[in-house]
Amino acid sequence: MGKEVIVVGGGLAGLSAAMKLAEKDCHVKIISVTKVKRSHSVCAQGGINAAMNLKNEEDSPFIHAYDTIKGGDFLADQPPVLEMCLAAPGIIRMMERFGCPFNRTLEGNLDFRRFGGTLYHRTAFCGASTGQQLLYALDEQVRRYEVQGRVEKFENHEFMRLVLDSEGKARGIVLMDLFNLELSVLKADAVVFGTGGPGLIFKKSTNSTFCSGAANGRLFKQGMYYANGEFIQIHPTAIPAEDKMRLISESSRGEGGRIWVWGNSSKTITNSEGKTLPCGETGKPWYFLEELYPAFGNLVPRDIGAREILRVCEMGLGVDRKMQVYLDVSHLSEKTQHKIASVLDIYQKFTGDNPHKVPMRIFPAVHYSMGGAWVDWPAAADPDRWQRFRQMTNIPGCFNVGESEFQYHGANRLGANSLLSCIFSGLVSGIEVPRYLDTLEHSYGNIPNAIFSQALRKEEDFKQDLMQRNGSENVHQLHEELSDVLIKYVTVKRNNRDLIRAIDVIKEIRERYQNICLDDKGTVLNQTYVFANQFSYMLEIALVITKGALLRNEFRGAHYKPEFPHRDDENWLKTTMATYQEIEPKINYRAVDLRYLKPIGRDYSKAKKVIPQFENVPVNIILPL
Repeated sequence: MGKEVIVVGGGLAGLSAAMKLAEKDCHVKIISVTKVKRSHSVCAQGGINAAMNLKNEEDSPFIHAYDTIKGGDFLADQPPVLEMCLAAPGIIRMMERFGCPFNRTLEGNLDFRRFGGTLYHRTAFCGASTGQQLLYALDEQVRRYEVQGRVEKFENHEFMRLVLDSEGKARGIVLMDLFNLELSVLKADAVVFGTGGPGLIFKKSTNSTFCSGAANGRLFKQGMYYANGEFIQIHPTAIPAEDKMRLISESSRGEGGRIWVWGNSSKTITNSEGKTLPCGETGKPWYFLEELYPAFGNLVPRDIGAREILRVCEMGLGVDRKMQVYLDVSHLSEKTQHKIASVLDIYQKFTGDNPHKVPMRIFPAVHYSMGGAWVDWPAAADPDRWQRFRQMTNIPGCFNVGESEFQYHGANRLGANSLLSCIFSGLVSGIEVPRYLDTLEHSYGNIPNAIFSQALRKEEDFKQDLMQRNGSENVHQLHEELSDVLIKYVTVKRNNRDLIRAIDVIKEIRERYQNICLDDKGTVLNQTYVFANQFSYMLEIALVITKGALLRNEFRGAHYKPEFPHRDDENWLKTTMATYQEIEPKINYRAVDLRYLKPIGRDYSKAKKVIPQFENVPVNIILPL
């Protein structure tokens, strides 16, 4: 039986999977909506985490795992987090061997910077273009296998439907050529998805405009579980704009950037310990994060930073009384500014201001989805470890990796853990997929051709339906209205009354979507059709996000409801599991795997380095290198 595998997504997660699968003698077909080297991974700026202790701070992978679990407010299953952190140093060394140009110290060692949610320097970086450099290095490795004939790339193609056999196993996909809208079938015995986050659902996000979440929406409608959808990370620092948000990397704060507004001593604010403090000194810069969180300062976890910036602006202290604060790097040395030059260039390009000399104006923006496809993770000590498959969804043969799945980050992601989780999960899938293929009794070649033709016909019918609609609604206007309700009610602060209203609006938009009319009904480079097709599935994920937020009555990580101001471990220490239903998603829950660490309070007000006590850690953990 041949080993034919499809990888949907050309970013870090997809390329990691493709490289490892090719190494395991699989023939891999990579599907990407854009050129692989333009995948959204290139937008990751700040770095990749690994506890290598090159700063002699007594850091370790176990402390890294502790910071990650605590940063995620104890909602992440602990075995995959620990195994990711244990593998992290090896991943850095692997990428170093591949020629990734990491920054170096004067002695020639790898350099590391601090990122949010930790007191350690454990973020390796390539200036401020780390994602791009990692992606290019992995793409070179994949090209080696491409030359050998083990990898084929289908760039500018989009996944449309999973082909399922009579037993519900993945046997291939229907894909669409984005140049001419032609639909076709690719056959395989396993499919790996690494399609990134759903930022386009919110429109005003830091994501690329092709990060629609539609692939997961299509899988969701075909029966895939979607987990923890309500946990959407709002990055504290982005350039305010009307069209979309441009990220100002956490690396600017990791290198010493400071967030401030003009002080007003007539106003007071309460810190995390319940103490009332004046809002700085009138007429002077007030570095409010440093005062409210003296231990972590400007490097508090992202959910905390976003909430505090919003709180200060709602008090009327925003710059020019607008929803914006200053992020200042003008005091940094020229050498230090050079490390983040590409970030500062982005700011100057889009605003006209020179951040080398004047503070940047920033505000929080939708950035990352901690939720995504539910994937399995049999841990090393589980008795059925070899009967289950890590990174596989509830659909047999359908794997999911990177930001498009739910693991590793819990209720809030620590900065620079995303690049790590993408590469790690991709490598893991490259090990688990061949194991899965070995369990199959027969290959896709023995599947009746009618199964493939039926899947293709369904997509042809949907395409014809969309093209023939002649209503009065404009899909781009519907997207604006969806964005408005999600940004207003389902981002930093949430309340049940408005979440109910948001669900009603999303359902109304879904009804109006049936009455759209496409401005372009041609078959050549028809971006209106491509987006209209995606939008149907984006609405389903929007409902998952919003209903999950409505039902979760607590304050945990990025999910903040002022009327429920505390984390509720007794009732809500559980993973949200959404399944598709026609009217609205059905929500169930699963217990979080807490086998190594017991939940503790999430306090970032004190500079106390903790040596975590992990319990029952097996010695036979297998790392994917």
